Amino acid sequence: MSTVVKTVTELVTPILEANNFELVDIEFVKEGKSWYLRVFIDKENGINIEECALVSDQLSEKLDSCDPDPIPQAYYLEVSSPGAERPLKKPRDFERALNKYIHVSLYQQLDGEKIYEGTLIALSDENLTLEYMDKTRKKTVKLKRKQIAQARLAIKF
Repeated sequence: MSTVVKTVTELVTPILEANNFELVDIEFVKEGKSWYLRVFIDKENGINIEECALVSDQLSEKLDSCDPDPIPQAYYLEVSSPGAERPLKKPRDFERALNKYIHVSLYQQLDGEKIYEGTLIALSDENLTLEYMDKTRKKTVKLKRKQIAQARLAIKF
């Protein structure tokens, strides 16, 4: 975890806890010539723009009052919802995704496939089981958690 992400996590956590919001993810990335600090937050029934603005204002104040400045270069602060296709990173994220449609990318191919999309039907500490369609047939696949590079909720079309 980068120093910026660690510092921002420490600064934003009390703000989120005071408002019963959840930290989904933080990223500090350079895109083109500009740096972006993105904080993704959520709550049980979804987050709204006023709540994002509240966290943005309070976090911005905390960042501005830090000495030394944890982010010396210019950057844009963005606080937002993780969206409909939110990433699944923490164990709790996977638990909430049970019986939902998800997208999983693997580090290496399994049975000739590196990407699976399907319904998360079972979950353990070591594995997850997806039910997916292979042309017109329903199939299941058991994936080891350590094989998973990325996972997120997905929208089924």
